[in-house]
Amino acid sequence: MALSYPIVFGKTFDQLSASMQEAGIAGGSRLCLVSDSTVARLYLDRVQKRLQENYPKTESFVFEAGEKSKTLETVQALYLFLNRNHFQRSDILVALGGGVTGDLTGFTAATYLRGVGFVQVPTTLLAQVDSSVGGKTGVDFAGYKNIVGAFYQPCLVYMNTASLQTLSEEQFSAGMGEVIKTALIRDAVLFSWIEEHQNELLQRDGSALEHVVRECCRIKSEVVEEDPFDKGIRAILNFGHTIGHAVEKEKNFSLLHGQCVSIGMAAAVRLSVKRNLLRPDEEERIQRLLQRFSLPVSISGIAEESIEKACLSDKKREFEQLKFVLLSRIGEACIEPAMTFTELGEGIRTIIDE
Repeated sequence: MALSYPIVFGKTFDQLSASMQEAGIAGGSRLCLVSDSTVARLYLDRVQKRLQENYPKTESFVFEAGEKSKTLETVQALYLFLNRNHFQRSDILVALGGGVTGDLTGFTAATYLRGVGFVQVPTTLLAQVDSSVGGKTGVDFAGYKNIVGAFYQPCLVYMNTASLQTLSEEQFSAGMGEVIKTALIRDAVLFSWIEEHQNELLQRDGSALEHVVRECCRIKSEVVEEDPFDKGIRAILNFGHTIGHAVEKEKNFSLLHGQCVSIGMAAAVRLSVKRNLLRPDEEERIQRLLQRFSLPVSISGIAEESIEKACLSDKKREFEQLKFVLLSRIGEACIEPAMTFTELGEGIRTIIDE
């Protein structure tokens, strides 16, 4: 199954409207631009004016920035906005922002009137390399990450890589967590390239950033095409996420997603070494690169038991074991269906600061 939508790269938002028309979105369609309060201040007016040149019936919906807004309550508010403004099944939602915006908008599009079209316009590094591609949508529920969701593909993904220049250092670092994860699970050449070009990436060189975004999109597209509904190999994309999601929940979402994934990867790498899948020198390379991009590899202020308990509610749990992703070497992940909770506890202990 090939991805049925284009991924367009640009350095401005100027070609977004034309790209939407090329993707088959008719000029008579009504659009609802969905954005959070932070991204809206930076880009909303500019993007809306550009879209209105070809899509004059363009409205906007803005919600408070942050993971705390990725809930069914925000989805309900968007449903009401769409209904009150008479949006129909032929109309389009446009997600302008990071992963929270894309996931929330995609889930709303999948469920409003049993499905309306939507466009991803990711503005963060994490969203550009991961959440905007692949068709997973969802929201958090009762503190559990992405536990309510749907598989629903966008009509178009439009990447303005220049938007990465406005990210905070923390947001950029979090995005690099997903970049490194993608290289670790599938592409040793990309991992080495990141090591060799880390200074350019830290300086946000435009060419270097576009290279890693393109490569990560290529890798994720290949994995998703093999397993569009997450029944097999697509699970490798969850490397670092089982423990990472648990840390995210137990820290009450005070850490960014990419930071938590980095901590989860550190634990998974340690478990990979303990199972004699990964060499200790490879673990050292991974740790160095994560820390070079200011990514955490340990956590304090959480009890081991709390992380274990949160892992029990992970979507990847099967019976009394977790479907856990490890590394057999840099650039090659493996799915371990027999990871016991005893082993999980050993991994968790390695990332807790006393």
